[in-house]
Amino acid sequence: MDGGVTVVTNPLVNVRLTSSISSFEVQRRFNRGISIAELKGKLEMVLGATPSCMDLDLFSASDKFLQKMDDNEALLGSFPVDDDCRIHVTDRSGQMSEFSDVSKVEKFEIPEDSYEKRTDSARSFMKKHRVGVYNEEEMAKKKADLAAREEEQKAAADAISVGSRCQVQVSGQPTKLGTVMYVGTADFKPGYWVGLKYDEPMGKHDGTVNGKQYFECEDKYGGFVKPQNVTVGDFPEEDFGIDEM
Repeated sequence: MDGGVTVVTNPLVNVRLTSSISSFEVQRRFNRGISIAELKGKLEMVLGATPSCMDLDLFSASDKFLQKMDDNEALLGSFPVDDDCRIHVTDRSGQMSEFSDVSKVEKFEIPEDSYEKRTDSARSFMKKHRVGVYNEEEMAKKKADLAAREEEQKAAADAISVGSRCQVQVSGQPTKLGTVMYVGTADFKPGYWVGLKYDEPMGKHDGTVNGKQYFECEDKYGGFVKPQNVTVGDFPEEDFGIDEM
């Protein structure tokens, strides 16, 4: 024995492939003896990108960037490519994969009158079994319940005046004291709402919601709640003893 060391390298390597034209990751095995140009030709069959428009980046098995593979004449084995490394392909042509470009998918549409006559449609099933909007009794009950809730909200809102002191109690939140600044409907959600300026910065805004100003106050002192959560009465502002020695 001459005491020499023989290094045996597996001629094949398993790599992960990702690309800018697809969200999928695939695995392929390549011979380390092929050139980068030959590799791009094989990648075209896998990813659909044109070899002349490919930029290749090599990442480790832990997805740490290693280097660019920009020499078409170099052999794949000349790069630090090990099993489970990742090669990311960037397609400079800007094309979109035919499988991800839904604008090219032909959409099937059926005329309303034809769909109405079908007996095997979801609508036909719902009508037959009186499901959802086709259950007249259920829909009438829901409509009546909604009208009753709206009337209850309106009555509660009518009893609240701007400028009144109040106590606010919302389930799951601490009790707050404040001043009524707004009463009425709002653009951000349906129904009646009461806008409040809290005594402490326990709110969410300054009286402006989604770009519309309903009242003015300091930031984080403003809030909106349902009328049922507001009790109007003699609730003086708390004295936190700031002037005491």
